[in-house]
Formats: sequence, structure tokens, C-alpha cells
Amino acid sequence: MTQLGNTLWSIADQLRGAMDADDFRDYMLSFLFLRYLSDNYETAAKKELGRDYPDVGGDARKVPLALWYANNVDDIPEFEKQMRRKVHYVIQPAHLWNSVANLARTQNAELLNTLQAGFKYIEMESFESTFQGLFSEIDLSSPKLGKKYEDRNAKLCTIIQKIAEGLSEFSTDIDALGDAYEYLIGQFAAGSGKKAGEFYTPQQMSDILSAIVTLDSQEPKTGLKKRLESVLDFACGSGSLILNVRKRMNKAGGTIGKIFGQEKNITTYNLARMNMLLHGVKDSEFEIFHGDTLLNEWDMMREQNPAKKPSFDAIVANAPFSLRWEPTDSLADDVRFKSHGLAPKSAADFAFLLHGFHYLKDEGVMAIILPHGVLFRGGAEERIRTKLLKDGHIDTVIGLPANLFYSTGIPVCILVLKKCKKPDDVLFINAAEHFVKGKRQNQLSEEHIAKIIDTYQHRTEAPRYSRRVDMTEIGKNDFNLNISRYISTAVGEEEIDLEKTNRDLI
Repeated sequence: MTQLGNTLWSIADQLRGAMDADDFRDYMLSFLFLRYLSDNYETAAKKELGRDYPDVGGDARKVPLALWYANNVDDIPEFEKQMRRKVHYVIQPAHLWNSVANLARTQNAELLNTLQAGFKYIEMESFESTFQGLFSEIDLSSPKLGKKYEDRNAKLCTIIQKIAEGLSEFSTDIDALGDAYEYLIGQFAAGSGKKAGEFYTPQQMSDILSAIVTLDSQEPKTGLKKRLESVLDFACGSGSLILNVRKRMNKAGGTIGKIFGQEKNITTYNLARMNMLLHGVKDSEFEIFHGDTLLNEWDMMREQNPAKKPSFDAIVANAPFSLRWEPTDSLADDVRFKSHGLAPKSAADFAFLLHGFHYLKDEGVMAIILPHGVLFRGGAEERIRTKLLKDGHIDTVIGLPANLFYSTGIPVCILVLKKCKKPDDVLFINAAEHFVKGKRQNQLSEEHIAKIIDTYQHRTEAPRYSRRVDMTEIGKNDFNLNISRYISTAVGEEEIDLEKTNRDLI
């Protein structure tokens, strides 16, 4: 990963002391985000002001906009109006990263107050809802930073000064900052163990899901779709999975219309919005909603008019595994679950799956990570699984190794669903034995990932690895999708040549 990410992570490691990884994460990532917002704002201001933009000769202690504000008081309202139009937010000179970094360098007692005022101002003076509440979870008065104001201020001075020093060694263009942000999210996830499942999908899993939903057999050259109008992740965490889909499309010269995400946890929801902006996704190109997916709290999704009902070309998800939920009577009549039935209280896995599947376009592809239990558990889950299979919606089942996640050691699978799939069979891929053993987590190498993607794309069969199984055989197995029923991983024992063994012994 990026050198910048490594540098910032070593700073985080030195500074967080007794603080939890995920508490410190929120401070570190917010400051990195403020740096991005400031850079973006100053670049736009330079363009807007042209020759009037003050030249400070590269002196980081001087803030050009502060000088311009001091000398052009009457022009400030018009300037800020233009900035709202162009970048959709306003930052006062005192709140820009260089101003804040200068306060930290000089251990200024006003740093904490300045930061609080700055975060509040950016939210209040921003464009519609994209920035509102963005810093709401950053508690600068938290006792975790220190008991007294002076202690908290001193701690913040140290953190910001170190980050500023780390950043000064590197190019801070949007790609570098975006990659560093992603890297830090991953590192903090590794440090916070089980809690990390709430917000982070490991990069390797992300690569597989992104490939699945962007592949197009009609594109012989790239094998990728040229355009996706809309992509949804209804349990988006920090947004890394949908960003990976966008990155894959961009790399192949394709385009995405708009990214949609939903997230229940407020802190993670804020992380996702920062992550989008830090990766250069304009606020008009994404929409992240804070709310409960299972209760369908997003008004947009509850549209009754069939002509206006949202639907998506690609849906990716890594929803909470086997979450306990309370399916109410009203949910039984919910359009998402009506034809398949409700998932049991003990595990909402199929509720998440059916939510996403309901919004999938007829020609769309959905790839979702689920615990293995969905493949074979009985009761309500068996009924849902059977109907999905009989209706021809389950395209591929991919079994993955155990211990790939920070949050759980259980083996997981990827289900690929389509509303209009062509072949009357299900492709099974057993990749459970193909991994690199790691100290804490197992890893998938690039070769392992490429093999899964290639097998999926061409629906190839290979002994003990992949097989296309027709619906008749699956029906005979009572619509149980346990991979071991269809792909044997047993290796036959070599026959012993007794005469040769006897000769060798002699």
C-alpha cells in the first residue's frame, strides 16, 4: 500500500497510547479529511481569484486566503457565494489545514476551540446534506483526549503536528490521500478485531465482488461493462466496496452514473461520506443514507410508483452475519419479502439478500457475502432458498476459506444472483482450500483471486474446484447448496505396488 499510508499508520501507532484503535481512528481520519477539504478549497480559490490570489512563496506558515480576506473584506460575501457554487462548501481561513497546523506547531491554546468552530462551520455552510453532521461523532471534548481543556488541547497539538510533518514528505494529490485513507481504515480494522466487521470488507473480498458485478461476456476485449448507471451497497460501512467497483470501472475506461450506499451506524456513515469525497467522488455523484436497511427507512426505496421505483445495475454487500432481528407482522406484507417469506429471527441473512434482490434491475448482477449456513439451513431459510433456485435466480455459489475477516473466523461464501440468468444450472466454486496462511488472518493471493474471477466469468469446470450443476440434481438434494455435496475435495489414495515395495525393502 502507499508509503503515505505507512507513515501515517506509524504516527497513529505512536500517538494513540491507551486509546482504543477505533476511537483514535475517528480523530486521525477526520484530520486527514480536513487536509483534503482544505487543499481542494485552496486550489479552487486560486482559480477563482486568479492574479489576486496572494503569493506567499511556499511559506507554509502563511495562509494566502487569510491575507486575501484581510485585504478584501467587502468582497468576502461574493467570493464565498462563488465557492459554494463551485465546491459546495466554505472554509474560513482560520479553519484551513495550514492554519490549524500552525496553531499545533506553536502549541497554541486556541487550537481545540478553533477546530470545533471549523468543523461546525463547514457543516453549516455546506451544500445540502452531503456535509451535514459529517463531524458529529468527533468529540473534541472527550476525556479520552485528556481530563482538562489544556490536556486535550496539548494532545491535539501533538497529533496534528505529527500528521502535518508526515504529510509534508509526500504528494497529497487526491489519489495519494484517498489511498492513504483506505489503508488506514484497513489498519484500524485489523486493530479493532470483531468491531471491524461493522465497517470494513477486506480488500481481497472487495476485489472479487467488484469483478463479478462489472464483468460482461459481451465485451470480448476488456470483459467489462462500459457503463453502470447505478451501484448500491445497502450495508456500505466505510464505503470501500462501492469505491472498489468504481475504481475497477474507471481503470477499464468505463463509467458509473451514481453510487448509492446505506449505513445504520452513524460513525461509519460519516466515514463513508468522507471516503467518497476523499476519492474524488463529487457530491452529486453519490448518495449515502443513514438508516436501517431491514426496516427500509430510506424514503427513496419506499417509492410506490413502479415507474419511479429505484433499481440498480449492480448490487454488492457484506451485511452483518446472522444478525438477530425482529420481523414484525407488517414486514410479512412488505413488497421485498412477500413472495419469498421472512427470514427467521435468529438470522437476518436472507432478509438482507431479499432487500437487495428486490431492487436489482432485470439485467443486473448482485454479489453478496454470507455465512455458509444460508446454503443448507432448514425452516424459513430453506423455503426462501428453494424459491430463489426454482425461479432461476441463484447463478453462482463461491465457497471461500475460513478466517479471511477481522471480525470472524468462520468460512463465508459469495452468492451471485441475477433476475434473468441464462444457463439452467448453478456454478459451484470451491475456493476454500486455496489461500495463504497468515498469522492472524488468512489471505487470498492475486492468483487465487484471478482464478475465482476467471472461473466465474467463463463458467469453467475443474476437478475438485468448480462444477456446473443442473437444477435436477440440486432438486434431488432438496435444494441444499452445501458445496461438498457437489464438489468432492477428496484426493484418491495412491495404490501401493507391493512387489516394488518388497524390492525396495530388500
